[in-house]
Amino acid sequence: MSTRIDYSKVAPGALRAMFGLESFVRGSGLEESLLNLIRMRTSQINGCAYCLDMHSKDARALGETEQRLYLLNAWHEAPFYTDRERAALAWTEALTLVTEDHVPDEVFSEVRPHFTDEELASLSLAIVSINGWNRLNIAFKTEAGTYQPGDVAAMAKKA
Repeated sequence: MSTRIDYSKVAPGALRAMFGLESFVRGSGLEESLLNLIRMRTSQINGCAYCLDMHSKDARALGETEQRLYLLNAWHEAPFYTDRERAALAWTEALTLVTEDHVPDEVFSEVRPHFTDEELASLSLAIVSINGWNRLNIAFKTEAGTYQPGDVAAMAKKA
């Protein structure tokens, strides 16, 4: 598979805007481990190989266990996630699959006790962001496999 377009070169302003959103999310106070789980889960749903490669490597570099990454697709049945993580994963799925059932009240009721209003807004923007990255990388067939942990910081500085 070859990359269709290197969007980072042809649309640097758009890339800066995306990294602006990422900067907000990273500074929101949400746990990096939680952000990596929702990035991974969203990328699984969307089938984004580049993002799965990136976020699995970043998660592992930050100490995430292989077991939790391997079972993320079956988080409903796996005992390795906290209640807060489970609520965030349910919210992630609802927002990512918004065309299927919008965002059901039951999912909001499930996530609400675990996040403040500000955290829930930040979590939602993190999900919006990774969905955007997935769509860019899938559309332009960004090649998976070359990402090294921490490269995203270098990419953000270049943007």
